Amino acid sequence: MASLGNFLKSLLNKRFIFLLVLLGVLATREVALELRPSFLRPGLHLMAYVGNTADGTLTIIDLVRLSPVATIPVGPGPSGVRAHPTRNEIWGLSSGGGYAWVLDVKSNQIVARIPVGATAYALDFSPDGRRAYVAASGSNGVVEIDCASRAVIARGRAGRRPWIARVTPDGKTLVVSNHDDATISLLEAALLTPLGAVPVASQPEQVAILPDSSKAFVTSGASNDVSVVDLRRKVLLANLELGGTPDDLILKPDGGELYIPVSGAHGLLVVNTGTNEVGDFLTLGMSPSAGTLTPDAQTLYVSDSAAGHIVPVAIAVRQAQRPITVGQDPGTSRLTPGGDILLVVDAASNDLAVIRAKTASLITLIPVGLKPRDLAIKVF
Repeated sequence: MASLGNFLKSLLNKRFIFLLVLLGVLATREVALELRPSFLRPGLHLMAYVGNTADGTLTIIDLVRLSPVATIPVGPGPSGVRAHPTRNEIWGLSSGGGYAWVLDVKSNQIVARIPVGATAYALDFSPDGRRAYVAASGSNGVVEIDCASRAVIARGRAGRRPWIARVTPDGKTLVVSNHDDATISLLEAALLTPLGAVPVASQPEQVAILPDSSKAFVTSGASNDVSVVDLRRKVLLANLELGGTPDDLILKPDGGELYIPVSGAHGLLVVNTGTNEVGDFLTLGMSPSAGTLTPDAQTLYVSDSAAGHIVPVAIAVRQAQRPITVGQDPGTSRLTPGGDILLVVDAASNDLAVIRAKTASLITLIPVGLKPRDLAIKVF
């Protein structure tokens, strides 16, 4: 009788475990179906690509299944991970290797490595997607790449230690911040011929350009300023005092406002880009450092790297909402097309936070590589 009882108990335990596994599978399937955007018809893929700085890899994540599918070596110091706007490719840089790399999203294979110069951090695409631009800090140069042939077709000179190169929305001018010169260089985008240089605040880094290509806003890495440059007249209009070193630049799609997280001031500054004036200030938390704006410009999601959460900000009423707890040291974030899902890389906990934007709730944390920093999303 004891043996029969033990057998029945074992059978019940196995059935219980089977039911738990089945329920888990069904729950995962329901979550995946709920997260699947309406535009994602059968046959299309929604993928995230995370650059991991400490191990030189790119983690590829299926956002419908919510699971990693591959980890690809891309070279030392991966940065500047970008989805190509027209091609089924992910581009990025190896700042330690001195080259740009190109990933084919269908095969998950690196199909090109293009020498660009030492210590390159970011790249930008022309509005039509035919050209890519890279500033190399270690060689004081700028390169222009034909995206179809993956060949360097022009080289230009900037100032000392060029930090980042951004092409204007009209595709005519390249704006390069020169970290050690306290200037921005302006180059003609087609041939990289010099058009002039404009003095700005010390150690210029990030650049945001208005949709009409009329002005550039440039952060300083050494002072509490953002420089405003008239790109048509090639003159400095103002250095805006922020009360702290700017950490990010998030431009409203219509170009009317610029949102600047300032970790040292524990908040968010709003700049009126028409009048070149600092307007509202919102206290957000311990160390707000990066942000992502929804396509309708109604909500700005700001990463608080010290507090381990994301703060949604209602733009129209200038009001911070309830924080969303994620991993440790959240940084770069991106929204999927349509704004359904918010993704956030966590550099200390080495994962990707997946957040349902509509309910501002954390869905899951997906393990990635060591010290993730950059993030891109691609639908194909």
